[in-house]
Amino acid sequence: MLFSPSRLTFRTSLPNFSIIKKVSAFSFCGNNRMICLVMGMSFLMLALINGGNMATDSCLVYFGTYTSSGKSKGIYTCRLDTSTGILSTPELATETVNPSFLAIHPDRRHLYAVGESGVFGGGKTGAVSAFAIDQVTGKLTLLNCQSTGGLGPCHVNVDLTGKCVLAANYTSGSCASLPVRDDGSLGEIGSFIQHEGSSINPSRQTGPHAHSINLSPDNRFAFVADLGLDKLMIYKLDPARAALIPNNPPFAKVPPGSGPRHMAFHPDGRFAYVINEMLCTVTAFSYEAGQGALKKIQTFSTLPKGVSVQPGYSTAEVLVHPRGKFLYGSNRGHDTIAVFAIDQSNGTLRLIQNESTQGKMPRSFGIDPTGAWLLAANQDTGNVVVFSVNPKTGKLKPTGQIVEVGVPVCVKFMSVKED
Repeated sequence: MLFSPSRLTFRTSLPNFSIIKKVSAFSFCGNNRMICLVMGMSFLMLALINGGNMATDSCLVYFGTYTSSGKSKGIYTCRLDTSTGILSTPELATETVNPSFLAIHPDRRHLYAVGESGVFGGGKTGAVSAFAIDQVTGKLTLLNCQSTGGLGPCHVNVDLTGKCVLAANYTSGSCASLPVRDDGSLGEIGSFIQHEGSSINPSRQTGPHAHSINLSPDNRFAFVADLGLDKLMIYKLDPARAALIPNNPPFAKVPPGSGPRHMAFHPDGRFAYVINEMLCTVTAFSYEAGQGALKKIQTFSTLPKGVSVQPGYSTAEVLVHPRGKFLYGSNRGHDTIAVFAIDQSNGTLRLIQNESTQGKMPRSFGIDPTGAWLLAANQDTGNVVVFSVNPKTGKLKPTGQIVEVGVPVCVKFMSVKED
């Protein structure tokens, strides 16, 4: 039961049955005490029937955005009811410039955001910001900002121990690690690595462009997808020292001209998947955890059979379903989510669906921790669309719910418990 001075809210749920009743505590109960008493007893009985538990599982959802167009002011938040798939209206969590990618600390009390720009502290460098999370409202309070050491930071991650934040700088093609202080704020750069080299595309691959920094399931290695090099650069990770150390083998390759962007591991740790922005493909790898080595298995198009890459087409996000049976990737320009079945024996992919995102340029999407809902963020149309996930087939179906968020480019979930 939730109570505020002006409104009394009763909430309970039973299998295939839910009740939400709101009444004004002062205007109604003041003159109808007997009715209020009967209502209260009724909801108490429903709670007892429901095992005495009136808690509702939900997730806080955070949306990173671009603010330069004036359509957004920073990071937005709302709540997802994981039992119904219903989103609340997004609200501004904090004002900040171009928070294009977000990461949540394992303690669920802190959030980190890269500010995709080239100027910080009077110098030509990007920055990452640390925020404290209000777990009741979802609002964010700035703790501090630190330089990422390079230009155009576009991706951020937090290691599984919560001791280290990792950032990828797209424009300058570098990566950095920063220590996390006891209060969740960030220390200065612990290690910095500048990538060198190029690949075959003369317009986009004349130099390095680090597009994401990803963690192995055991937290021992970091993998940087560098679009400009067509490589996954591999580093040993020492969280206690916030240190990245070149690995042997030092990298894995994708087909020339692919442009690797983001990466996702299978839950069992045996396979990894890299989505390639420029050729609209996904490359599957087997993973050898002892050495941090990736071995290419397969490269598969994210587009329907017979559809080739057109001007304006590119991929963006890739995620493995929490149960490990399905893989999802977003197609910009084609404006779909590609759904793949994963062969559990060898990690290979089979395309089973391309579902419209009901908007333009799906730069990001997220799957809630239960695996029941997918939220697609359409950058150019400024909306987030909710899809249900079929647990048997993995296919997506729009629920009909769409919320507005200005220029959404990142979706992150944080589980909470409402009592």
